[in-house]
Amino acid sequence: MTGGESPLPTAKRATCSPPSSGERNPRRRPRPRKIVDRIDNDGDGFVTTEELKTWIKRVQKRYIFDNVAKVWKDYDRDKDDKISWEEYKQATYGYYLGNPAEFQDSSDHHTFRKMLPRDERRFKAADRDGDLTATREEFTAFLHPEEFEHMKEIVVLETLEDIDKNGDGFVDQDEYIADMFSHEENGPEPDWVLSEREQFNEFRDLNKDGKLDKDEIRHWILPQDYDHAQAEARHLVYESDKNKDEKLTKEEILENWNMFVGSQATNYGEDLTKNHDEL
Repeated sequence: MTGGESPLPTAKRATCSPPSSGERNPRRRPRPRKIVDRIDNDGDGFVTTEELKTWIKRVQKRYIFDNVAKVWKDYDRDKDDKISWEEYKQATYGYYLGNPAEFQDSSDHHTFRKMLPRDERRFKAADRDGDLTATREEFTAFLHPEEFEHMKEIVVLETLEDIDKNGDGFVDQDEYIADMFSHEENGPEPDWVLSEREQFNEFRDLNKDGKLDKDEIRHWILPQDYDHAQAEARHLVYESDKNKDEKLTKEEILENWNMFVGSQATNYGEDLTKNHDEL
């Protein structure tokens, strides 16, 4: 995160949580030098911001499609290479729907009651032909709505619902802060929270009515003039470029390898810790 940018809201970061298909092989180890060679697209021995941005976008896309492929078999129960809403619902909520009494007095009861219709709404938005059956592309839009233009209204709506605790259809300043910071009773707010309150007043609340509507939330979480891959690439180059020539040598990257692996704005680190020959 660079400059005065705020962390994204919880709802923007979150997508559906499909069943786990196993942990990554712990014996795999990254091969940093070979990965850096692949980032250096023109092979001139330097990694530029543009090359790094291209790599990050490639990794993001790869991560998304790998994620869908990994969970596909958990939902495509009849093996017809499509996932119907009924298949998804039974795979995710089947036990709850079949045994409601077990959940009646648990905290999961409220969670399931909230998430089931929300998932159905998102599934129908992703299902562009309206047949209640998702192709791989439609299911990808369902699991990763922030990556698809036609799903952005769902992302905005889910963000609003998650943060709007009083249910008035808006996000006020306290709700905005509460999504990022859990205030301890009688404890002072840290400086960064005070800065976020200023961000809310000056940059989030565009019409200055003390609350965020859907348009203002969209401007916040899906800014049209902000490229996450570009911002992340610039940040990594800035932090690693020891001689300030605006490009990175292999040595400069390797010296900051932990920062590259820990990159959070993208799923960059996820792939840097894998040993895929095709990367």
